Amino acid sequence: MADRVLFVCHANLCRSPMAEHLARRLLADRPVLVSSAGTDAMDGMAMHPYAAEVVTEEGGDPTAFSSRTLRAEQLTDATLVLTATRRQRSVCTSLAPGALHRTFTLRQFGRLAAAAEPPVESTDDPLAAAIAAAASARGRLQPAAPDADDLRDPIGGTVADFRRCAEEIERSLRPLAALIGAAG
Repeated sequence: MADRVLFVCHANLCRSPMAEHLARRLLADRPVLVSSAGTDAMDGMAMHPYAAEVVTEEGGDPTAFSSRTLRAEQLTDATLVLTATRRQRSVCTSLAPGALHRTFTLRQFGRLAAAAEPPVESTDDPLAAAIAAAASARGRLQPAAPDADDLRDPIGGTVADFRRCAEEIERSLRPLAALIGAAG
């Protein structure tokens, strides 16, 4: 069975759908399933038009996307949960306490993965090895300012704000992709 990465934001219309698309592209050669949900989402909504524009610019097709409300099963089934904010991370760990050690904000995990020692040997489960390597980097990093972990919500902004958000998402995902590559 493939590993699963779940992205979580507020309404599952902007940040988490863009992260889902970008992760799918960055991890295309890996056996990782990528999905997204929202802590306060309504099921069945289309992606925000500016998020859809960014996804299209990145080579994706947003037309099949449909928002999903976060459920405990999604969290327990996920190998890694990456949230847009600390509040959403807290909601996830309250909903599924067993997911605590594999739930991070996206920006937090990006910092940890960038500071992690790459696995020295190839493994059958590169995502689990990447998570372990990133988690072990926690003790070597100085604590970040609390708001450094939150991915700013572009809602209410321009398409340029959505592009900046997507760039931040991709910057945070690249170290994860590198760690998985080193472990696999």
